[in-house]
Formats: sequence, C-alpha cells, structure tokens
Amino acid sequence: MAAQRTWCAAYAPLHRLAQVDSFASLIGIATAIGRRETTADAVTRGLLERIAARDPVVRAWSHLDTAGALAQAGARDAGTSAHSLHGVPVGVKDVFDTCDMPASYGSPIYAGYQPRSDAAVVALLRGMGGLVLGKTVTTEFATFTPNVTTNPHNPAHTPGGSSSGSAAAVAAGMVPVAFGTQTIGSVIRPAAYCGVVGYKPSFGLLPRTGVKAISECLDTVGCFTRSVADAAFFVGALARRPLAIGAEDHTPRIGLCLTAQWPHAQPETQALFAGLGARLSGAGADVRDHAMPALYDGINAAQDVIAAVEMAACLADEHRRFPHLMSERLRARLDEGAAIPAGDYDAAIALARQGREALAHALAEFDVLVVPSAMGEAPKGLGATGDPVFNRTWSLMHAPCVHVPITTGPNGLPLGVQVVGRIGDDAHTLVCAHWIERRLRETNLA
Repeated sequence: MAAQRTWCAAYAPLHRLAQVDSFASLIGIATAIGRRETTADAVTRGLLERIAARDPVVRAWSHLDTAGALAQAGARDAGTSAHSLHGVPVGVKDVFDTCDMPASYGSPIYAGYQPRSDAAVVALLRGMGGLVLGKTVTTEFATFTPNVTTNPHNPAHTPGGSSSGSAAAVAAGMVPVAFGTQTIGSVIRPAAYCGVVGYKPSFGLLPRTGVKAISECLDTVGCFTRSVADAAFFVGALARRPLAIGAEDHTPRIGLCLTAQWPHAQPETQALFAGLGARLSGAGADVRDHAMPALYDGINAAQDVIAAVEMAACLADEHRRFPHLMSERLRARLDEGAAIPAGDYDAAIALARQGREALAHALAEFDVLVVPSAMGEAPKGLGATGDPVFNRTWSLMHAPCVHVPITTGPNGLPLGVQVVGRIGDDAHTLVCAHWIERRLRETNLA
C-alpha cells in the first residue's frame, strides 16, 4: 500500500507555509514559492527533516550539506526571479559534476574528487534559481554494480539502477525532483521499482556536458518526479521547450506493444497487461495491439554491443590505471567491450538506424506505444539492480520514454507501464502519458 500512497501523493496540494508537505508536487512547490505563499527555506527545512527520518534506511544520498542547502534557500528567498524553478530543491545524481559538492561517480577511484565546474544542466538549474539539495547515490559509473541505496517501499528489495538514489529519494518524499541518466534502463527501471514517474527525454534534449560519460550515443539526461506534469514542467524549463502540460485533454491512439522480450515478463506484469487494453479503451482511448517488425528481435543485442564498446572507450583510462578499484563485473564488461570487432559495432549501429525508421513508421499510426517498464516488481535482494531487458530497445531508439506508475503487485511493490513516443516529439508523448496517468489513477480510485 505504500506505493499507492507515494503515487497518489503526487497530487497533494501545498497547503501549509511553515510545515511543507514533503509529498507536495513540484509544480505546487514552485507556484507557492513564486507567489510568496511559502519560502524556499521552509520547503528545504521540511525536506531535510524528511531526509533525517528516512535516509538512515533508504540511503539515497551520497552527499548532503545541510548548512549549504539552507544557505542556498536563504539566498533564493532574499532575491527575486521570474524563473519557474526559483527556490525549488533538486537532487542531483552523483555522475553530474557540481562545483560545490564532490562527485565520486559511484567509484572509489574518485573518492573525494571535487569538480571545478557544474555540469551544464546543473548550471542551467542554478541559473533559473533552483537549488541543489545534495548528490544522490549512483551505481558504479552508472553501470551494473549496486551501491548502498534500498527500495523505500521495502528495504530488502532493490531500488533499481543506476539512478538508485534519485528514484528512491523522490519516492520517499525527500525531494520533489531529481536528475537521473539513462544509457540502458537507468531512469525507467528504478522509476518502476520505486513507484515514481521517470522521464527519459529524446536523446540530446538536455545537455550532457559535465556528466560522466559511459556511452557517447546512448547517455541521456532525465529526471524523476511524482507526476507526469511535474516531469514536463521541470525538463521543459531546463530545455526551454513548451513541454508543460496544459488544459488540453487529448484522447490518444495507443499501440499496446508487448515486445519481443515478453517471455521475460513476470506474472504480475502479465496480469497488468492482460487488463490494460480494456482499461484504456474504457477510458476513451483508441487502443490496438501492435507488434514491431522482425528486425526488432535483434535490437536488444545491438544495444548491448554498442553499450559495451562505448563503455570500454569512455572508461579506458580508469580501466588502465585503476583496475584494482573497479568491481570484477565492471572489469569483465570493459574487457568484453574492448574485444568486440569494429564490424560488429558498425552492424549494430546500422540496425539501430533501421529500428528508428521502423519506430517512426509505427508511430504514424499511433500517438504512443505502451510497453512494459520492467519484468515485474523490484526483485528481492541488494546484490543486483534488476534486468533492463524491457529498456534496452527504447534507449537505443533515442525515443522519449515515460514510466507511469499504476498499481502494486503481489508483494505490495509498485508496477507501471512505459509510454514511448516519436523521437523529438517529447511534448506530445508527455501529453499522452499524462492522459494515461490520469485515467488509470481515476480507475484505481474508483
């Protein structure tokens, strides 16, 4: 039941001044600060209290400077700004450089490392009056080896990865929004496991300068929030794009796509999708089943080749000089990537191009595809972050993806769906995801 509380709380109003609801929406917080109905200081103090209560178990933060956060909040309250993010506290995944906080990239190689500058999106955030509450835990170099974060709904289960801390911090009410990155499934999967909205924009929508790279053609900056509207509001402000959800009530044409990976779906995901078409149709959507062409059978393998080769290149220096400070799994992955022939890499790149053309063709018929976000509920244990089998394809396609929480599974852990849109058409994808979120929330509450 905790997952449903977290999701529904995305719509909680900001109704207090001195004591701020830690589950208040990002838009509600930003609006209240802008109208002087509350202060950045009050919001920040409320979140710090929440962190003090929850983080000893969840362990979402790698660096938290309470005095610094309050100083930032005081500075925002002393000034004025027309920017929509003024005074809003944000969690920053610890693969982003920050000029005033360490960046370890989840590796002992960079223990104590202090960047001289901010990552581009962090600088943009600060320029719009947003404040960095702290750095959130990442897996080792945003890859597979877990770190210390636990699932806020059940600490015996993984929060997913690699954006473990960001997803968990938002789900636990410690911050209204946090940055993540996705190369394979590092936004969508932890969002699914933690029961929050995860938004992976179209490739390149937000700048990656100052983010520790592991793949030049896959790394994507995204975010976690507790509603689709909040995600659109946040990324739209940073990208200076009209992504914010308006009053329109577009009824989408939805392609229900189980994908070639469907045999990996757990019983709870199978049950969710068994009734999904009827629920969406009953809410008014035009829903039809859709199967991607046969070439998609090889897309996951192509993504794996590209990710392995580019990871070996991006981490070549660390691999050469500090292998003893890397996990055995990462060393093996880098050895594997370095040994892949160039011809195999080129063939994978060519297949990716064909796949993007096929996706564009499919989305001439539909507004969005709805596909699984994860195999099922968050797996038990903290030794792994879960299988990204349902994420690889869409990361390689460069498409905008939004995880929408829907319900809980047999263990009381979150379940949801992934909404995939046209490459570059993030605004329409978010509108459709918002429609799905609202309609499925209404049927859950009925």
